[in-house]
Amino acid sequence: MRVAWLTDIHFEFLNKAQIDQFLDEVAQHQPDALLITGDIANAKTVASTVQYIALKLIKPVYFVLGNHDFYGGDIEPVRAQMATLTRQKRGVAWMPAAGVVELTPHVALVGHDGWGDGQYGDFMASTIMLNDYVHIQSLRLADKAILMQKLNQLGVQAGDYLRGILPEAARQYPQVMVMLHPPPFQQACWYQGKASTWDDPFLPHFTCKAAGDALLDVADAYPHVTFTVLCGHVHSSGEVQMRPNLRVLTGGAEYEQPEVQRIFDL
Repeated sequence: MRVAWLTDIHFEFLNKAQIDQFLDEVAQHQPDALLITGDIANAKTVASTVQYIALKLIKPVYFVLGNHDFYGGDIEPVRAQMATLTRQKRGVAWMPAAGVVELTPHVALVGHDGWGDGQYGDFMASTIMLNDYVHIQSLRLADKAILMQKLNQLGVQAGDYLRGILPEAARQYPQVMVMLHPPPFQQACWYQGKASTWDDPFLPHFTCKAAGDALLDVADAYPHVTFTVLCGHVHSSGEVQMRPNLRVLTGGAEYEQPEVQRIFDL
């Protein structure tokens, strides 16, 4: 089983010829499936985009959503659309609706969008104003404390989901691959080859601590299961071993230059 991992491909910035050229490059790797860890397009086009990728490559596409996938819309309606898409269309699967997916008899795939939940670093002191807080309807909140509460709730949703789905996968498979959009740990939040420091103003916006806490707890509870986390969001690549059985790979990216992050032969 050969899977290709993509992240932060941002097809909203590409024309059809550029998209087709990139997908031809992906096809040269001869993957059996694609894993995409978010920032695929935007709220209006993400559904048609994942369907086009699956149709073009004639391979299943397993994906989670990134913050950009909600731009021009809102979180709950887009997620509801992805859940419906997963139920109705073969070959495309939004991971929170797909549950535990068997890649091989020894490897399971799970995933959640996650969210930058403001729990690492100092959110209230951060001067960063993400486009999320302009282009996603439910995050257009003038009160920063209320915004932080909303982001925290989104993180808790991710953590709660992982606490339920990870043990289900770990009881059945010796290897579990986990897809997220934002890094779940400060140590996995990379910039120019270095992990973020606690006082980095971007850190609260770029990491999902609730997901990280869930991963640590489950990895400790299942020491004989290997967990590999794939994430993106920060557009800078790196790798960190958080536990002997828990490795986090963060994908790099540049706008208008999508690339294959890694090929896994399972």
